[in-house]
Amino acid sequence: MKKKILIVVASYYEEIASSLLKSAKNKIKNKCSIDVISVPGAFEIPITIAKNLKKFNGFIALGCVIKGQTPHFDFISKSTTDALMTLSIMSKKPVGNGVITCLDKKQAIKRGKKGSEAAEAVLSVLSQ
Repeated sequence: MKKKILIVVASYYEEIASSLLKSAKNKIKNKCSIDVISVPGAFEIPITIAKNLKKFNGFIALGCVIKGQTPHFDFISKSTTDALMTLSIMSKKPVGNGVITCLDKKQAIKRGKKGSEAAEAVLSVLSQ
């Protein structure tokens, strides 16, 4: 039976999210079945994964947080990363972190293939 992976993608930066999603899907291709849920921002990714823990074998979190003029970037980046790690450890299921954190949009666009790396990490853990 094929493993089931849920990709949760934050659509706040649509162009970047699309690139991350495409690279993740290309890495997985026919290796697993995939469902995709779109959420407004990175902060909503962990709760969406938590609500679906029993339905899937692994998860890929995709999104982008770009530094602005306030500390908001630091809070969102850290809380999202910490929540993803906690979910993975507590559920004993892989959660690939493809939520990129960048200083500007130009830097984020260059990192659009990071979805592939998150997918590779999940595939690796699932094969153990």
